[in-house]
Amino acid sequence: MDFNPLKIRPTENCRWDCVALGEVMLRFDPGEERVRSARMFRVWEGGGEYNVARGLKKAFGLRSTVITALPRNELGLLASDLIQQGGVDTSHIIWRDHDGVGANTRMGLNFTERGYGVRPAVGCSDRANSAASQLTPAEIDWEHLFGVEGVRWLHTGGIFAALSPDTAQTTLAAVEAARRHGVVVSHDLNYRASLWRNHPDPDTARRINRHIVSFCDVLIGDEYACASCLGIDIQHLSARSQPGDSHPFDQLVGKLIEEFPNLGVVSATLREPKTASLNGWGAVLWAGGRRYLSTFGDIDIVDRVGGGDAFVAGLAYAFMSGLGAQAAVDIGSAHGALAMTTPGDNSMCDLSDVMNLVLGRGAAVVR
Repeated sequence: MDFNPLKIRPTENCRWDCVALGEVMLRFDPGEERVRSARMFRVWEGGGEYNVARGLKKAFGLRSTVITALPRNELGLLASDLIQQGGVDTSHIIWRDHDGVGANTRMGLNFTERGYGVRPAVGCSDRANSAASQLTPAEIDWEHLFGVEGVRWLHTGGIFAALSPDTAQTTLAAVEAARRHGVVVSHDLNYRASLWRNHPDPDTARRINRHIVSFCDVLIGDEYACASCLGIDIQHLSARSQPGDSHPFDQLVGKLIEEFPNLGVVSATLREPKTASLNGWGAVLWAGGRRYLSTFGDIDIVDRVGGGDAFVAGLAYAFMSGLGAQAAVDIGSAHGALAMTTPGDNSMCDLSDVMNLVLGRGAAVVR
């Protein structure tokens, strides 16, 4: 068993292994077609924060719930049904009455084409005024959730925090309450310039994310997200290296830990797109002054969306299972790789699939 830098509450003292706080959207997938010319779409549920809870439940069998909001209409009910099919508890969903036309609240929609070869994946979101973007801190009883029900791990991220000033404050309330109750908090910076530039203050992203990260134990994000969200200087860093090489981001970790001494784990996926269908893939993790690396080389991609979220789910599973830092980066990167071999935001695998990949058992036919 390897080094584990996180103090995680015992299973028997908690109802939930993981709580995810974020927006759940309906994703419309045109398959091999383009969004602009599609005549049929397949629908999935997904969201940067929710995907982690779903992965922990569906692939790893842990107890997960999601805090989000949905409109009480047919689209909201569809999203709820898809969440339940993924095994994630829906008891903490906040339902908003719908006025029939979406003027008061809506279901967030995401149209994503997968890309192929030289044609990159393309996403088109339609999420303004969504139910989740209206979540406020007072709508959730944080003391009951973390103190009475009991939670081992809270995961949230920069996408949800960027949706509105209300969701930024909701994220802050959640991470503050979780830390008071000894819950491990992970935050994926997941920087999206298109979301943050809608805020009137251009420094909003930096100020809010620095406040959030000051309460976190686990931070996920590459050097560019750290620069945009945390104001960390990356001018001295060279261009991104190959996944297996010593990465210049290593120099940045010391600076992150110096500014945010509460962080026990800093991690990032290492992706090198060769084409939309072929990516170099791996991950790196820093904990206790040591660097842990996992590399898969080039992997074939069916649908790249959700690979990073699947990585976080595997990382969280390993730490909650007491397996340590090297297992966390190995299991996380394997789960992320598998998630990108199937359509939709989430993996269609279980623990045995993940561990077979970690152990290098290959892709021979299983009969």
